[in-house]
Amino acid sequence: MATPIESFSSQRVNSTLLPRFVGKVVRLTCRPIKLTPAGWTVQASDGGEVLVTLMTDHLTPDAYYEVIGNVATPNSIKMFRSMNLGNDLDMPLVNDTINLMHDPRFYQKIFVESE
Repeated sequence: MATPIESFSSQRVNSTLLPRFVGKVVRLTCRPIKLTPAGWTVQASDGGEVLVTLMTDHLTPDAYYEVIGNVATPNSIKMFRSMNLGNDLDMPLVNDTINLMHDPRFYQKIFVESE
């Protein structure tokens, strides 16, 4: 029986997909746009806004990041760590790639181990 790869790794998501992953660890490519008392409001690859909490001092608004964390609510992530992706990133291309990864035509081939 095939074991879903999501049981031992994290999937890349955008803000639209986030509600499907509440309680799971994900990777969100984003750009910080506003620091609030609750954390950073970031813009995801699809243009939606997500609240990132914990370790928020590691983000700056002049770069793109991949935030790895647990989806706490449909629009917030508790960050475990982040990776700086630099200041020049093609976010529409990132979003297209994420959408293709989650397209039902390809999802099983990408996220389910073959027997």
